[in-house]
Amino acid sequence: MTAAAHDHGPDGPCEAALELYARALRSGGVPAHEAEQYPCLVDAGLLRPGPGDPHRLHPLAPAVALPRLLRAVAEDIARRRRQETRLAEAFAPLLALAVPGADPADPAELVLISGLGRINQVLTRTMTRATGEVLAIQPHASHVGPPPEVHAEALDRDQAFLDRGGRIRTLYQHTTRHIPTVQARYERLRGDVEARTLDEITERLLVVDRTVAFLPASRDRTLALEVRHPALIDYFATVFDRLWRLATPMYPEAVRQPSLNGVTPRQRAIAALLVEGHTDTVIADRLGMNVRTARVHIAKLAATLGSESRAQLGYLIGRSGILDRER
Repeated sequence: MTAAAHDHGPDGPCEAALELYARALRSGGVPAHEAEQYPCLVDAGLLRPGPGDPHRLHPLAPAVALPRLLRAVAEDIARRRRQETRLAEAFAPLLALAVPGADPADPAELVLISGLGRINQVLTRTMTRATGEVLAIQPHASHVGPPPEVHAEALDRDQAFLDRGGRIRTLYQHTTRHIPTVQARYERLRGDVEARTLDEITERLLVVDRTVAFLPASRDRTLALEVRHPALIDYFATVFDRLWRLATPMYPEAVRQPSLNGVTPRQRAIAALLVEGHTDTVIADRLGMNVRTARVHIAKLAATLGSESRAQLGYLIGRSGILDRER
């Protein structure tokens, strides 16, 4: 054991060091190299060099050592009390500057939550207290991978909120319309619940009663940020409302976007990203589909427009006017 590994703070000798001290008391001393492993023992003065032999350490009598250690503890307590007094005196004028009527129990405006279990606990507690409206943005990835019990827990939480008279509005990507877990969710929910879809949406977002919001703080969603700052909440709600007006209804009444000259809405979305120069991987990620599906749509779009190469496809997209007609 090295001195660095044995460093356990200024709390006095540890158990292993006291065993060496006891052996020194029984034998009248110990070799100095054995005490090198226990710096806390030497620092406390329980072992010290004797006259005539610097390589052997002799124990201090326990009747002398104990009062010294207790005195050191008393001095540390007195020092901390003086520090406590200084802090109280320093904050006295600052407390007088506090806003009158402010609630010191108000939660922090930004809180980082760690762990999926803890995140679900906080969400459940927040939804239990909610009574008004929930605004949700759910990317494609939110419905691919989580175990069935996660969906069941969220469903029960949302249904309880709806039963209290709440309203839920959710935005998805167009590619989510035919995911079985999403379809099953809306077949089971009862109450004031609506869903719409867009080609692209933001990262996951949950706004509850326009007073608190939750958003992911890591790519694997094991960290979440709880936001209560009014300006940020208002911004999130405004972004949601504007996206909602642009979105296509999915539930309770589904609306299909019309095709233009044989080009489907999904192919038009892909075309818009193609002319911006994005790769197949980026296009798939932005539209919530896998790369293979994205390439199938690109191939169908190329066949519809009569393109034989990637470069020609971009030219034909611009010439066809399908993006202008979409706008």
